[in-house]
Amino acid sequence: MRTSRERGQVAPAYVVVVASLLFLALAFFAVGQAGATRNGAQTGADAAALAAAKQSRDQFELELSANLDPEYLTAIFDLGQFGSFRGCEAAYPMAERNDTVVTPGGCSPAYNGGWGFTVEVETRKPVGDTVLPGTETKKATAEATAALIPRCRYEPVPEPLGTLTCEGTVPWLVGEGPPPDGPDLFDIRLAEN
Repeated sequence: MRTSRERGQVAPAYVVVVASLLFLALAFFAVGQAGATRNGAQTGADAAALAAAKQSRDQFELELSANLDPEYLTAIFDLGQFGSFRGCEAAYPMAERNDTVVTPGGCSPAYNGGWGFTVEVETRKPVGDTVLPGTETKKATAEATAALIPRCRYEPVPEPLGTLTCEGTVPWLVGEGPPPDGPDLFDIRLAEN
């Protein structure tokens, strides 16, 4: 049987438990909010890197029409000696469309065994005000690399200038008719970081 002194002793314990659970829920929310901000940054970096690679491939497509030299084609398709095709100009507006900005010096050609671009971005908005201190000014950063993968192989022959054979297309006799389109020449893929 209870005495009158025991009444209400459990209420403070319930208040502490409920307050602890509420704080824990808000902390989980803050971690989730930080994760969502980080994912937004990664989306911006991926899109910007892909845009840079696509612009570079488009420039190569124009140069190919003007440079039908067997040595040049061998260097590009067989030796992997790619030119200095610009692409970073396309990275900036694509990052902006994804609510991120390219960091200073954050777009550069990636020549580690291939042709591509590495882009680093930062979110425009911080994680936000949460129960965890410091998140109100913390922005997320992310990096992505897009690589151009050749889909063709060049076979030099004496006449006319050789054959360019691309996956899924009819072989192109170099110099006869227009060259294959950029997507037929190179795939663009995000590289594993």
